[in-house]
Amino acid sequence: MVCSIFAVHTILSPPNIEVIKMERQQIPIGSNFGKNSTAEDVLAGINLKNIHVVVTGGHAGLGLETSKALAHAGALVTVASRNVEEAYTATKDIPNIKIEALDLSNLNDSKSSVWEFSQRLLKQDRHIDLLINNAGIMACAETRVGNNWESQFAVNHLGHFALTNQLWPLLKGGARVVTLSSAGHQLSPIRWNDIHFRYDYDHWLAYGQAKTANALFSVHLDTLGQKDNVRSFSVHPGNIATSLQRHLTHEEMFAMGWIDKDGNPTIADLKTPQQGVATTIWAATTPELNTLGGLYCEDCDIAKLKSSTEITFKEVEAYAVDTEQAKRLWDLSSELTSSNAF
Repeated sequence: MVCSIFAVHTILSPPNIEVIKMERQQIPIGSNFGKNSTAEDVLAGINLKNIHVVVTGGHAGLGLETSKALAHAGALVTVASRNVEEAYTATKDIPNIKIEALDLSNLNDSKSSVWEFSQRLLKQDRHIDLLINNAGIMACAETRVGNNWESQFAVNHLGHFALTNQLWPLLKGGARVVTLSSAGHQLSPIRWNDIHFRYDYDHWLAYGQAKTANALFSVHLDTLGQKDNVRSFSVHPGNIATSLQRHLTHEEMFAMGWIDKDGNPTIADLKTPQQGVATTIWAATTPELNTLGGLYCEDCDIAKLKSSTEITFKEVEAYAVDTEQAKRLWDLSSELTSSNAF
């Protein structure tokens, strides 16, 4: 049986406040998939013909696997890439792919890369059914972009915040926005007193804060977007060996127990890339989420709310799905980027 989720989106009525409160509960729904599911498993029976998808960083790592799976399922995929030549090379054998230049670190003026990308798509005037905010950097050395912003917060969160708001006219009417967070969000809540690490930079705390920001962004976007039939989710893809680790030294990964002395992965529950993108694609396409939103997902299901005070890298911290924190971050991000579709 083949089904399409997107026709359903366009006829959904905005739910009342009580329904929103119920939907926001981080309680697994017992989906038809799990930790070992692949993108192919998740897309079985899903009709993506004539569906337009935008994937940031869709030419490398998990982004490439995401683009590939969706394109082979019939979707038209716009790959947003900082390196256009590299993106063309990586996707040349994949059907239904279009490449557009996008540098998420360049977003702080009216002629920025984010603005120019958004303007190009707005002129093309093709509705976006799925926006996959996939691109990101992890645990890099202290770097400043924009208005002296910490780079991980700026690229992972502010860039996607500005992009989503600027593309809003193309999302309205029925869409899903999926933003890649990470279990790394457990490393740090939002550091309201020093978001941009003016003092004592720590690359892992900066990464953790950025991933918390991704989750909080999804929470408030869903609150605002429901009236336009747009739902939003954040996802933890799992442990996968990708180019995201490029900023880490061999010594650091060995010390953390990620690799052995010869550079071979040692993490027992390491997912394949096809398994790693399954939760992203599940959150983007499954009819099981047609009436839900603003939730953090892992292993192709809604994640449980974390009860332990220990860092477990499983489930979701309460601070990452807190509605008041989400609104506070939204207001700050709007002020920093001068972007707010609402």
